[in-house]
Amino acid sequence: MKAIIIGSGLGGLSTALRLAHKGFEVEIIEKHHSPGGRLNILKKDGFTFDVGPSFFSMSYEFEELFTSCGIKNPIKLNELNPLYAVYFEHRQKPFLIYKDLDKLQKEFENIEDHLISKVENYLKSAGRLFHDTENLIIRRNFISKTDYLLALIKVPLRHSPKLFRNMWSELERNFQSEELKIIFSLVAFFLGSTPFQTPAVYQLLNYTELKHDGYWNVKGGMYRIVENLLELLNQKNVSIKLNTEITGIEYSGKRIVSVTDQDGKKYHADIFISNSDAAAFRGQILKRTKFNTQKLDKMEWTLAPFTIYLGVKGLCDNLHHHNYFLGNNFRQYADTIFKSSVSPQKPYYYVNASSKSNPQCAPEGCENLFILCPVPDLRFKTDWSDTNALADNIITDLSSRINFDLHKNTISKTIMNPVDWQNTFNLYRGSGLGLAHGLNQVGALRPSNKDEQFKNLFYVGASTLPGTGLPMVVISSKLVTERILNDFAQALA
Repeated sequence: MKAIIIGSGLGGLSTALRLAHKGFEVEIIEKHHSPGGRLNILKKDGFTFDVGPSFFSMSYEFEELFTSCGIKNPIKLNELNPLYAVYFEHRQKPFLIYKDLDKLQKEFENIEDHLISKVENYLKSAGRLFHDTENLIIRRNFISKTDYLLALIKVPLRHSPKLFRNMWSELERNFQSEELKIIFSLVAFFLGSTPFQTPAVYQLLNYTELKHDGYWNVKGGMYRIVENLLELLNQKNVSIKLNTEITGIEYSGKRIVSVTDQDGKKYHADIFISNSDAAAFRGQILKRTKFNTQKLDKMEWTLAPFTIYLGVKGLCDNLHHHNYFLGNNFRQYADTIFKSSVSPQKPYYYVNASSKSNPQCAPEGCENLFILCPVPDLRFKTDWSDTNALADNIITDLSSRINFDLHKNTISKTIMNPVDWQNTFNLYRGSGLGLAHGLNQVGALRPSNKDEQFKNLFYVGASTLPGTGLPMVVISSKLVTERILNDFAQALA
């Protein structure tokens, strides 16, 4: 049987590997000039930048992917220690966040009393939640919304109060220090949201970062994941067609017959898997009324990325691999960032200096910096004529806080605003991580990985279940493969 995968993000590539291992003929069609989706690479002026994701947790999901395909895991990892550094505007020295609670306690000496016991109790609760739901909710398909509700009923009742609290209120129940609460709440931004809108159940992310698996990046840069997958797919004769955007479909009854690209060329297959946004694909390509622009805009979407890729001369000694730069108005900032029509004057942002772990990503004596500032999506801020002004604002602020003149030492600079992200990677309204993870958009309440109308159309990636993040996307590839193998078992026999 032949399968066509639309999009070559991590979900598409992982699904291609799983299907090829099962004997499918697989072809991937990709809009961009290089595979990987948001997990992409930028090479410029002697520097190599990770375009999107710069780290991940739950590294064992990659191990499962390769083991399930009878392959030794080719990805070489760097464990991050410290996990990250957090710089507050009112404090010259950053907080270094360690999995080692003795080290973490020293960071918060005279700031949070009895830190070790508090963190252990908090993580114990988060760990129970994680392990009580990982197979019941996260690593499984659902036949229907009723099937999902029945699964939720099986989750131990002790977790139910967290469905009705946000993440910030959960942290307030456990800690006193404002700084510690803010730092532990940063995982909400990994979901493209804020701790005041993210349900308390997502404290399980604190468990995965601080106790369960930690954070990792890849030796040689994050794009090595894509390159490793491409090498394996090439061995299995999987073809990839780049610079090709799917713009329409042709169907007969309840089956898609072919998809059509921007030049009118048709591609035929037995099965089709979309690795583009599952909601937007239904609206923009399938023209479903339920997913028209008006209804898509009313859904909850994650923040958009505003990214700067800086190659600088000299070493930034005051930066670690992962760094967060925050101001003194966290609550106010979080309350306004989603729907503001103007760029933030004192932006909060994240800085990844991957050259700290992978020196080969920058020329000798240089650093490569990836700066990410979450901003409103294109529903709220449509005018990005202030792109350069916002970038200069961020670079100036960062320069003063690390005591290094980035403007003076910049060798290479590339900026991507939400319009660029939307156009380059087909992100709806420039939303960086697609649909948000409110309780009405998780599990079976996310767009399904199996199409409602066409029997041979499926979906994979962050926009379907189980959700966003590299390990979740790898799980998504497993779930959609299970769907396909189950639905087409007779044809494959």
